[in-house]
Amino acid sequence: MATKNKYKRSFSHGLVSDRIPEATRGLKIAAIPKVATGIPAIVHSLGYGLSEMGPIRMTRAWLAVNQKTGFDCPSCAWADPDDDRHPFEFCENGAKAMADEATTQRVTPDFFARYSIAELSQQSDYWLNKQGRLTCPVILRPGYSHYQAISWDDAFQTIAKELKQLASPDEAVFYTSGKATNEAAFLYQLFARLYGTNNLPDCSNMCHESSGWALQQTLGVGKSTVTLSDLEHADLIFSIGQNPGTNHPRMLTSLLAAKRNGATIIDVNPLPEVGLLRFKHPQEPMHLLGSGTRLSDRLLQVRINGDVALLKGIIKAMLEAEERWPGAVLDWDFIRTYTSGFEELLEHIRASEWRQIEEQSGIAREQIVEVGEIAAQARTDAASQRS
Repeated sequence: MATKNKYKRSFSHGLVSDRIPEATRGLKIAAIPKVATGIPAIVHSLGYGLSEMGPIRMTRAWLAVNQKTGFDCPSCAWADPDDDRHPFEFCENGAKAMADEATTQRVTPDFFARYSIAELSQQSDYWLNKQGRLTCPVILRPGYSHYQAISWDDAFQTIAKELKQLASPDEAVFYTSGKATNEAAFLYQLFARLYGTNNLPDCSNMCHESSGWALQQTLGVGKSTVTLSDLEHADLIFSIGQNPGTNHPRMLTSLLAAKRNGATIIDVNPLPEVGLLRFKHPQEPMHLLGSGTRLSDRLLQVRINGDVALLKGIIKAMLEAEERWPGAVLDWDFIRTYTSGFEELLEHIRASEWRQIEEQSGIAREQIVEVGEIAAQARTDAASQRS
């Protein structure tokens, strides 16, 4: 009640709330689904598309997304197939993202005349987003309680005035959304560089800079070096800390292809991911009628922040297998040619005690050893698997 009263007092005095209200209406607790995707995903996608875009707009968008002559889905960065693609090359999340971007709802100048900044601050992000897309630039002038619509010329003049007052171009930061189109992003960065700076962070950069740096330091490259075909023909796949059924469901299609090719999938996650438990491909009618395909062969419900300990245990199990069968597990020629610091790693792993690994990871030694032996026996040459 204290929080609610705080909001009411802020509203009555015309003050802007310093908290973003949460949209909790309509939430309900239900049983965890037993299978991911399938007919419910199709129904939900249609519902979002029709309500936001209408049938014609929705059909055009669906037929163009992730196609070679179309546009990339704004939902996630999952790779597109190099060869033939499905007529509907997207997932439920993609359908929702497209509906959000291509909605027919519009925020006109009347909207900002109706709602003050204080009133808008009382609304949740969900409510604000559902109002639609902006139709013109707006500005909040000092001392005013409402945004005001201005012309594009006035907007450009306002921005130019601010930029001209800076002592150096490097005092400016040109931040963008990762959902900006390639064309818009190209023009934006060109403008920033002509202005005299390369301060061009975007939300993708902010999210992935740390992981890219870590990958660069450990693997020598900061991004993925495999193709979907590599994944689909892999002998062993570790899904660590991922929720593909929730965050990037198109990955489930590739995991299904890998499973059908004989892959073993190890799921490492504190909570079971429904998509990895069982999956129904929405574009395979006969698959929809059955019970779906179980993707993960092992679920390791690791402790939160226990991933490093688990991986140390898997490496330790593989080293023990190598000691039993010298040369049968590790590719020493590859290690000597392409890695550095391997001896230091061996010393660290050998000094790690199983008791500590079990305690930190939350996984029993027997399970870790089993997975380590699976990894030791996995093939690594994807090309040989396709032959």
